Amino acid sequence: MKMAGNPMQSIYLDKVVVNIGIGDNENQFQNAKLLLEKLTGHKPIAARSRTRQPELKLRKGQVIGAFVTLRNDDARDMLKRALEANDSIINERGIAGNSFSFGVKEYIYFPGVKYDPRIGMLGLNVNASFRRKGKRVEIRKRKRSKVSASHRVIESASIMDYLKQNFKVSTGEKAEE
Repeated sequence: MKMAGNPMQSIYLDKVVVNIGIGDNENQFQNAKLLLEKLTGHKPIAARSRTRQPELKLRKGQVIGAFVTLRNDDARDMLKRALEANDSIINERGIAGNSFSFGVKEYIYFPGVKYDPRIGMLGLNVNASFRRKGKRVEIRKRKRSKVSASHRVIESASIMDYLKQNFKVSTGEKAEE
């Protein structure tokens, strides 16, 4: 998205993270991995518990989900497919900071994906992160520098404009079937 003034103020899609939470059910982990690989074409990674939570029957280091991080064209394609699965409707409350998130209740909503009895019915979360040009100066190894706070923060209106322009989304509630 190009703004009228400074081209460094334009935002772009940095990455898309697709994850499936399975809780303490380790049998579903293989199904979640199969599904993520089927949807994204990338090998998923295990999400592990960082702390021990006895009330949820979680041990530290226990597998609680699977996720895939996508960048560049793969991220754009996956976000486009995920938005189509969500009828290209997003809720403005899903935008927080420099990202927005939404869920897909069942993977069969994706265009061209059929129900697989080995996998069962699983839903997934999609998180898209946005960035402005110039962020590299904060993360590079040599001559590292700070990016000003005004350049770091992306307003939700800018993210909404980007999504409307590039993915033709609308706001509002999805009609129940």
